Amino acid sequence: LALGFLAKGPVAWVPLGTVAVCQFLRPVPHFARRFLFVRGMLLTLALVALWGVPALVRTHGEFLAVGLGRHVVGRSFGTMQGHGARSVLVALGSLPYYFLTVFVSFAPWSAKLPSVVRRLWQKRDALDLYLLAGAAVIFVIFSSVHTKLPHYILPAFPLLAFLLARHWEATSRTLWKWSLTTASLGLAIALIGFPLLAPLFFATALFQKAKPYLQPEMDFAAYDCDTPSLVWLFRSRVHGFLFYNQKDGRDVATIQPDQVPTFLAAPGSHFVVLPTRAADGLYPTLPKGYRKFSTSGFIVANGRWVNLTLILKNQ
Repeated sequence: LALGFLAKGPVAWVPLGTVAVCQFLRPVPHFARRFLFVRGMLLTLALVALWGVPALVRTHGEFLAVGLGRHVVGRSFGTMQGHGARSVLVALGSLPYYFLTVFVSFAPWSAKLPSVVRRLWQKRDALDLYLLAGAAVIFVIFSSVHTKLPHYILPAFPLLAFLLARHWEATSRTLWKWSLTTASLGLAIALIGFPLLAPLFFATALFQKAKPYLQPEMDFAAYDCDTPSLVWLFRSRVHGFLFYNQKDGRDVATIQPDQVPTFLAAPGSHFVVLPTRAADGLYPTLPKGYRKFSTSGFIVANGRWVNLTLILKNQ
């Protein structure tokens, strides 16, 4: 639990919810004593503190404010990088999101989930209850979080796999066939499909065009397109971080159009990515020393096609 927390944060403690649900539904005598709950959690907190306290000191509290505040609490009550609903009504409508996407993300095994659920509805033992409770806790937690991505429920997949293994009456030959087909298809998509589709993504296209002019000391910013791929690609060549702005008392990874001229004119080398229409409005004619690269592409997070421009100024 301690190592999981240090690697991924509070989400690593979701299994504790599974244990609590199982204890509520099927109480185990002398539960706390058998599981050494109090001593175990004290040890867990002590191990987390060995790294967490120095991290708080060295970052002047930013580890708590950003690492837990923005990326845990912020994702729970708001959307990040466009992943999720922006209103309460849409958030309520998106509650079944993971119950639908699991049929794609857990494919092809998800085809057997309905029959297994029907079987478990009629008869289940203590181990089935544990596996069901664990999967349900994960689905419920991430369904209530505003920021949604299909892979958030990956921790439930081993539990679903165990349920299938226990209740899917299939021969070894069938299982091997499904496994090899799934592995082959996954490798083909990863090694062939994604490289072929890469030019369609705006971040890749802009990075390739601007690559010869990028300098390690550059800072960069983005407006209306602060996707992780933008950071991953450009941070491989520049040492600066994506510019963060203040909005409603919190940091947001975006710059406003009226801030672009000041940002680029500041001492040093900078570049900014923004919609082409906004770029043309701000710079009908580029100042001396500025360069402009434009492209069209698909933003997966928002499911939209965009026209974007990168404006770069070298010192």
